[in-house]
Amino acid sequence: MEIDAWVWWLIGAVGLGIPLVITAMPEFGMFSAGAVAAAITAALGGGVVAQVLVFVVVSVALIAVVRPYAARQRNAAPAGAATGIDALKGRQAVVLERVDRAGGRIKLAGEIWSARSYDEENAFEPGQKVDVVEIDGATAIVM
Repeated sequence: MEIDAWVWWLIGAVGLGIPLVITAMPEFGMFSAGAVAAAITAALGGGVVAQVLVFVVVSVALIAVVRPYAARQRNAAPAGAATGIDALKGRQAVVLERVDRAGGRIKLAGEIWSARSYDEENAFEPGQKVDVVEIDGATAIVM
């Protein structure tokens, strides 16, 4: 049983996609896209030389265009801008399940979070709005 060249290129694309996920290095994604382009070339009847050229040209072009753009975008974030959990502090959330010192659930920034009350005597009922004081692991501390 002989496997067509385009199938090998798709296997290569998947193989290059695995380190992309594991290492989060976008270059592997660009090489994977080059392999997909080579697979299309093979499926359309292009020879081995054309397939390799398409792989190289597409991969290099993506690296030459996407990497500088990504670097500009990464550096464009204002200095001191809150990101990650720091960006959630001070935001409002809606109580989904009763929140007290023992725990509860809130909807914060479109996601469901476990939460607990900042003060022992305060409890919040479903539908109430609360303010996030801090994030402790995967739990929002609210008041």
